[in-house]
Amino acid sequence: MALPCRNNLKFLFSFLPKSNYWKRSFCAAMSPKNQTPPGSGRVFSGIQPTGVPHLGNYLGALENWVSLQNQYSSVLYSIVDLHSITQPKDPALLRNNILDMAASLLACGVDPERAILFQQSQVSEHSELSWILGCLTSMPRLRHLPQWKVKSKQKNEGSVGLYTYPVLQAADILLYKSTHVPVGEDQVQHLDLAQDLARIFNYHYGDVFPEARALLSSTRKVKSLRDPSAKMSKSDTQAMATISITDSPDDIALKIRRAVTDFTSEVTFDPETRPGVSNLVTIHAAMATITVQEAVSRAKGLDTGAYKTLVSEAVIQRLTPIREEFQRLRADRAHLQNLLELGNRRARELAAPVMAEVRHRVGFS
Repeated sequence: MALPCRNNLKFLFSFLPKSNYWKRSFCAAMSPKNQTPPGSGRVFSGIQPTGVPHLGNYLGALENWVSLQNQYSSVLYSIVDLHSITQPKDPALLRNNILDMAASLLACGVDPERAILFQQSQVSEHSELSWILGCLTSMPRLRHLPQWKVKSKQKNEGSVGLYTYPVLQAADILLYKSTHVPVGEDQVQHLDLAQDLARIFNYHYGDVFPEARALLSSTRKVKSLRDPSAKMSKSDTQAMATISITDSPDDIALKIRRAVTDFTSEVTFDPETRPGVSNLVTIHAAMATITVQEAVSRAKGLDTGAYKTLVSEAVIQRLTPIREEFQRLRADRAHLQNLLELGNRRARELAAPVMAEVRHRVGFS
């Protein structure tokens, strides 16, 4: 089918700013070279080294990462330690967290043979490209992004690093000419910035970067066990609110037993009126790899107390091999460091020619 990039788009273009740039950008996005078939292209995603992931991280991102490495021929997963220092971190803790995250990703199923697992700060091209892209980004554009609006309010003031965080995030994606990025709904605006910067760079300096597409996860968000109106979070001050992927079976059972529900015994799925029970159903369905409807069906005849035991069993069964593999990996620090260094070298091999092209296009060489 022919792409409607001229006469058939006159009506759509009437709503765009009176600029050939926007028309060129739209047509470029619709052109065959940007319409990559499923399974082709390159996937990039990153995760901050903020300690061992929790159940929400696993179901919302890491489980999907494992699936994607089996679907795409080129996959990069980065431990984004540069992003993690928008607030000062204790150096010893950061080093420890990087290894914890590496062990966690491997234990969850990330395969260094199928995906490049690397440490962001060890590929200097991320910072260099971020500076160049920052010179193409306006301050008002960054002020409207959620990362700045939310976190700067929480801290009353924000660092320059926090302000330009999304530009570095865009550089992470563009540096490898990534075509697909797995994101949550709350990260789509940041991917929009990466797409915008790809268009702006290409407009000024010639075609270099593809516009990466979002791969939205279909997994429901896991809520706090103590406050089902909020997402499960590592920073939650309530110890019973969050399940870590390395929690013991006893800890998992205790946390789920104390999960907030309501005064109705029957198990139903209604996130609006029964958020606590619905959160348990979501967890049960995801960990048992069944549908929400099947989870509710299996709970028939059980009160919420008995159902919590069923949920605990599903979580324990799924997380026990992950916890055991994490412990095995974490006991061999040298092995983890060697795996990361191998990934760092592979990432640098991909980044170097792209950055050489960028330097030449900009006029540095």
